Amino acid sequence: MKHILQVLSFSLISLLANAQAIDSTYAEKLGFPKGAKVVILHVDDVGMSWDSNEGAIAAMTKGVATSCSVMMPCAWVPGFVHYLSQHPEIDAGLHLTLTSEWRDYRWSPLSGIKSSPGLVDKEGALWPSVEEVVEHATADEVEMEIRLQIERALKMGCKPTHLDSHMGTLFASAAFMERYMKVGMEYKIPIMFPAGHATVIKSQSQLPDAQIKQIQSLGKLLWAAGLPVLDDLHNTSYGWTVAKGIVPTDDNLRALKTTNYIEALKSLKPGLTMVIMHCTAPSAIFEKISDSGPSRKGDMLAMLDPALRKAIKDQNIILTTWREVGERRKRLQ
Repeated sequence: MKHILQVLSFSLISLLANAQAIDSTYAEKLGFPKGAKVVILHVDDVGMSWDSNEGAIAAMTKGVATSCSVMMPCAWVPGFVHYLSQHPEIDAGLHLTLTSEWRDYRWSPLSGIKSSPGLVDKEGALWPSVEEVVEHATADEVEMEIRLQIERALKMGCKPTHLDSHMGTLFASAAFMERYMKVGMEYKIPIMFPAGHATVIKSQSQLPDAQIKQIQSLGKLLWAAGLPVLDDLHNTSYGWTVAKGIVPTDDNLRALKTTNYIEALKSLKPGLTMVIMHCTAPSAIFEKISDSGPSRKGDMLAMLDPALRKAIKDQNIILTTWREVGERRKRLQ
């Protein structure tokens, strides 16, 4: 799976140029204290499986995770949306989905095989990789599909608190990203777009300063359109795995992930940062879907660990949600 930070390196020059320096964090612009670390602890892949739903719910209701996003083409979306209807306080957006990466468990576009031939492979499912989507799909097909994913959520009675991109596909092409921004602004739904100081993005993806400035310029467009903007994005937890030869017991997974999250939070710069994770409560079936169960379970166990809760308090980190930052931005208009 490609990290969102990696695919941000595709050219953005055709969209906007001549960025100006960031004079304050977007967290401060939203009314959070100057110098504060404001964090959205965000669970991806909800609706992908029963296990994904259970892990996300546990992480948000019993742990410190604050937000999640749902993959609308997937089989277990109704299960989560039905839960959400009874728990409207849950902060849930859409994990706009244009890939289907697993071998034996797959999903197809809501727009249909005939309507969107560029979105599907020979099995009639969404392409397994980001590169294949970029190679075969048109921007019109992408826009139609993400609109239908939003419309399905709304039809089900779920108003998304935000939009983001599964596997970062919408950042892999300037044309795709333009449609992503367009749709978010049209629906007035905040979109995941890290365009402030971008410290983590720069260090993890090695983007040159010129491209960081392009990203920051696009963030200014979103802010001017009335949407909140992230200062930064942390998206490396998927790769935190126990060392070779170590049995991935619950205790080992919890210790590894909790330690890494605590260190990651320490390393963040002030501003509004989204930290991505994949909290899952894997059943015996999940290993038939993916071999990522231990990493995902570790994320869930870390969110439930009192040590992480204490570290958040000790570091004076302010936890927030997409709903809150969206509401703060509206009040500024």
